[in-house]
Amino acid sequence: MSTPAFPDIRMRRTRVAPWSRRLVAETTLSAGDLIWPMFVASGDEVEPIASLPGVSRWPVAKIGDRAREARDLGIPLIALFPNTPADLRSIDAAEAFNPDNLICRAVRAAKEAAPEVGVMTDVALDPYTAHGHDGLVDDKGCVLNDETVAILTRQAVVQADAGADIIAPSDMMDGRIAAIRQALEAAGHCNVQIMAYAAKYASAFYGPFRDAVGSSGLLKGDKKGYQMDPANALEALREVALDIAEGADHVMVKPGLPYLDIIWRVKERFELPVFAYQVSGEYAMIEAAAAAGAGDRDALLMETLVAFKRAGCSGILTYHAPVAARLLSN
Repeated sequence: MSTPAFPDIRMRRTRVAPWSRRLVAETTLSAGDLIWPMFVASGDEVEPIASLPGVSRWPVAKIGDRAREARDLGIPLIALFPNTPADLRSIDAAEAFNPDNLICRAVRAAKEAAPEVGVMTDVALDPYTAHGHDGLVDDKGCVLNDETVAILTRQAVVQADAGADIIAPSDMMDGRIAAIRQALEAAGHCNVQIMAYAAKYASAFYGPFRDAVGSSGLLKGDKKGYQMDPANALEALREVALDIAEGADHVMVKPGLPYLDIIWRVKERFELPVFAYQVSGEYAMIEAAAAAGAGDRDALLMETLVAFKRAGCSGILTYHAPVAARLLSN
């Protein structure tokens, strides 16, 4: 049998009409693929974030409105991050496991307003420490792994007690998934899911996020001792394998677009739900490009989101989630 060739085969035939392009699309994107990260602040005022144009910190009183907005847009899950007041940040990060802290109050507000919307909470100590690290630090500046894990388990349980549906440890301490899973089971939270930040890189793309949670000026040193080297890929597979073995229901790769190859490798190797975080620096770059006239914001956004799905993502955390959901509804 001869191999078909031009003009019997014209690859352009299926691309000419919009209906045909939709019919043969290999990758689809919907509002149901989006997770909306949002920042929570104390006080009563909405606080715009200068390094994240279009993104604000929301008071707890407004979180219910955002949860209902997510519901109405078809976004299934919101992710909450606190901007803890300076006077509540400490060396021992005790505010992290206060059952009435900012995040726990926000979780309760979201679940009361829109119980059908999932709520995911961040488990890490950087929003609560006086030094900006994700864990406890000794007098030499070394981040203490096992002592930090003990705090993270308490943090995870109080968040689950408040109504969190997914616990998302972003700290990158060794062994924390197993410890958190055991603590959740012991506390009766057998249905609370864990989405592990399994491959979280020591990235230059996190700057605006640190502004948003108020840890930017606090960090002493860097996080390269516990976050991953951007040069490494096989190490990411080891990290993912460990988190799965310890009880993670889903895994995340962070940042997103610079690590599409990691997303693809993880999906191919493990065949479980993989998520990407389109981080604050990625968001800011799209907004800056659009503001400079270098590209259409909506087109740039949608192309990047499709790229995540094409690489194998089950879903994407993106600050553009409400924008994308509205575009997808048109």
